[in-house]
Amino acid sequence: MSLLDKLTKGGKKIKILDIGGTEDYWNSMGLNLGNNIEIVLLNLYKIEVRGAGFSSIKGDACNLEGMADKSFDLVFSNSVIEHLYTLEQQQKMASEIRRVGKSYFIQTPNVYFPIEAHYAMPFAQYYPKAFLHFILTQTKFSRLKKWSSAEASQYIAEIRLLNSQEMKALFPGTSLLKEKVLGLTKSITAHNLV
Repeated sequence: MSLLDKLTKGGKKIKILDIGGTEDYWNSMGLNLGNNIEIVLLNLYKIEVRGAGFSSIKGDACNLEGMADKSFDLVFSNSVIEHLYTLEQQQKMASEIRRVGKSYFIQTPNVYFPIEAHYAMPFAQYYPKAFLHFILTQTKFSRLKKWSSAEASQYIAEIRLLNSQEMKALFPGTSLLKEKVLGLTKSITAHNLV
């Protein structure tokens, strides 16, 4: 039984907040919303939605002040929390998720996985920042392209990868799902679903 099947068991209507999400992501999962699921996509800018059951709002995941406590049955986020620059910002996002969501399912790449997902390069998360900037802007080792200096600087400043202990601290009382590739943990998902 899928996650959404469990949440909508017995025809129950649910409301999902997807932080950083897109309608295409949910459609790629083969999701049939029907009348029981409403998905609110929260991004830094409002995006166009086409399908019934979807809506889009502009907002800041670290400050959801316009949303009531426990106003969503599920808060979902896929690879967003590592884009918040600092642990303090990640703590703010986690606190807001715990406040507005009855349940949550928050995924992030594992800092210890040998291939850094954002650059698609081995061990890039351990390089000195100046060296990483040089590789990104002067070679095509990352995603077969030379990055602009501004784009490289932005990503280097923005990305703060997390480990299992940090995810448990950000989302106390949760279970951790660990996506494995060749026996190594590629990503970590904190959730409080039964």
